[in-house]
Amino acid sequence: MSQTANMQATQLNADVSLRVVVQSEQLPWLDSPSPMVKRRVLARDGGEVAKATSVVKYLPGASFADHQHGLGEEIFVLEGSLSDAAGDYPAGTYIKNPPGSSHAPFSKQGCTLFVRLRQMDPEDSQRVVINTRSAQWFEGMVQGLTVLPLTEFGSQHTAMVRWAPETFFNPHRHFGGEEIFVVEGVFSDEHGDFPAGSWMRSPHLSQHKPFSSEGCLILVKTGHLI
Repeated sequence: MSQTANMQATQLNADVSLRVVVQSEQLPWLDSPSPMVKRRVLARDGGEVAKATSVVKYLPGASFADHQHGLGEEIFVLEGSLSDAAGDYPAGTYIKNPPGSSHAPFSKQGCTLFVRLRQMDPEDSQRVVINTRSAQWFEGMVQGLTVLPLTEFGSQHTAMVRWAPETFFNPHRHFGGEEIFVVEGVFSDEHGDFPAGSWMRSPHLSQHKPFSSEGCLILVKTGHLI
């Protein structure tokens, strides 16, 4: 697909039965409905109102008009600070705005976000805001792994996972699939090495053996691709 076609695509990495890996930092910044908000589209299924996964950049002073999240929104603040009427969300904050919620977000200083739109269960009504830099983390299943659970509903689980250098995990299968965004460092498995900014989606019942040689921080969602 050409770059121009990509910019206009309503279907991009929409087939959740396929494994996808995207290096977000290699993608162009595209326009959004707000002239001061740009986005790198990782996956999309639909028009302007779409099931979508993106990296979004607010320039200093940028704002969006009040809008409703028909099927919810998940945000992780990568850099800077995002705000709305409910408060300010600095880098490291995870936000879940449930289906039916609405807000008018803005950023005084500018920010960069990882955003997932319209990908929640309609019955999930819980709003969640967690500053992952001050929250309590827990020991993971193997030495060198620490985990911060963020939210869960039914089979769906979202968490931050920190890998110390030279941490290796057991081979495992993803019931309901797995989606990873690499926030820091380099995440690896038998398929390759994935630096910060990498996004990957592995389908239902896929399997891999992950590790990190230099250490990394990842945002993980599982159980939502069925």
